[in-house]
Amino acid sequence: MNPASITVWIGAALIVIDIAVRITALIVVPRNRKPQTATAWLLAIFLLPYIGILLYLFIGSTKLPKKRRQRQQAINQYILETTDGIEFVRTEPPWPDWLGPIVEMNRTLGAMPMVGGNRAELFSGYEESLQAMTDAVNSAERYVHAEFYIMNLDKTSAPFFDALQAARERGVTVRVLLDHIASWRYPGYRRTIKRLKRSGVQWQLMLPVQPLRGKYQRPDLRNHRKLLVIDGDLAFTGSQNIIDASYNKRSNKRRGLQWKDLMVRFEGPIVAGIDALFVTDWYSETDELLIRETESARAVESAVPMDCQVVPSGPGFDGENNLRLFNSLLYSAQERIIITSPYFVPDDSMLYAITSAAQRGLDVQLFASEIGDQPMVYHAQRSYYEELLRSGVRIFLYQAPTVLHSKHFTIDDEVAVVGSSNMDMRSFTLNLEISVMVRSDQFVKQLRQIEDDYRSRSTEVLLDDWLRRPFRTQVLDNVARLTAGLQ
Repeated sequence: MNPASITVWIGAALIVIDIAVRITALIVVPRNRKPQTATAWLLAIFLLPYIGILLYLFIGSTKLPKKRRQRQQAINQYILETTDGIEFVRTEPPWPDWLGPIVEMNRTLGAMPMVGGNRAELFSGYEESLQAMTDAVNSAERYVHAEFYIMNLDKTSAPFFDALQAARERGVTVRVLLDHIASWRYPGYRRTIKRLKRSGVQWQLMLPVQPLRGKYQRPDLRNHRKLLVIDGDLAFTGSQNIIDASYNKRSNKRRGLQWKDLMVRFEGPIVAGIDALFVTDWYSETDELLIRETESARAVESAVPMDCQVVPSGPGFDGENNLRLFNSLLYSAQERIIITSPYFVPDDSMLYAITSAAQRGLDVQLFASEIGDQPMVYHAQRSYYEELLRSGVRIFLYQAPTVLHSKHFTIDDEVAVVGSSNMDMRSFTLNLEISVMVRSDQFVKQLRQIEDDYRSRSTEVLLDDWLRRPFRTQVLDNVARLTAGLQ
């Protein structure tokens, strides 16, 4: 066979393979997948068939390994059987009529009940919250459970690491979980691991990508939770990692970026629910079940009733627990919705819920950052602003160089949600997250004060001004939106 014939045959084979890949993708990709996400994958495969199919095989699955999902189910059953504090929930007026079905849905999806008899304190200052967590570790008598998406030893976080070591040296059991890939991406990862080893604390990487050690799953399925539990009596959760507010990257320091977060300190039966997530993740990474060590916290005295419910979510669950919670609350709102989310890339269902709320006359506000640290997400987020503004949503952009990283929202004057979850496809589908739903008008009032502070430091986006932004920026925003289903 001459070279010309070989070339023809190779070309024909490549065409056949290309057509086969496209037809197979049309059959396989949409199965049990949202149209928005399926369309994004099909677009990638059709434009770049070979690269697209390799990416799909590499990161196309949104499920954790079967063994880990089975462990999640086992822990869920334990939670269902051992939760205390349900009897403290007060369902008489002013309990909203619409809240009961949402509480039941959350329990069906994530096993956690709503519990009463709680107390909470909010920390919106970065160093203030880090100092409060450090003080809590220094007060520990029995155990410390620390689980953070990013843990990084630097000048700002050093006192927290010192407190962990001091607790261990006085006989306190200290366990630490940190996400492998997220922590590895920041300067000082090796220094951090060496310090954990030297401290003598028990520590594990979450969702490690170590194929040579037999540990592998889709590398961008990450554990995004941030929580700290002390003796089963108090717990912190929210949006903040254990790292300097600049995140120690040269590019961040050059731009003067500083992160602003919100952490909440809880006391009462809700602490057991937060600790249950640590127990779940520790079991998943170590095969060690800590059930016998954990205890339910007692109800605490409070001037106002505070009912709380932990809502875990992530690829270990069959459904998108946080998205279902968020949408249910958005549709239940009667007067006001105020959202704070650093990465706001909603799917179609959430976009409809938010715009519908504005169109039926509710006061709907969104707080985000004027500046972004992740270009693709930053531009994809901006592509939604025109539709939101046209529907009546008010958008406030926190002034640079601060990155508003807090994650919370309030419904009317009665219910709030705080935690680690962004309002984007990654948090809905790919990340393990923690959200806490709080029914307390006093708690909402405290969040309102924080929202007022955001507003005073933000610039409101007006539709006419937004439509006049540079054409180049509009193109970037719209192109980035095509990747929203994959982010």
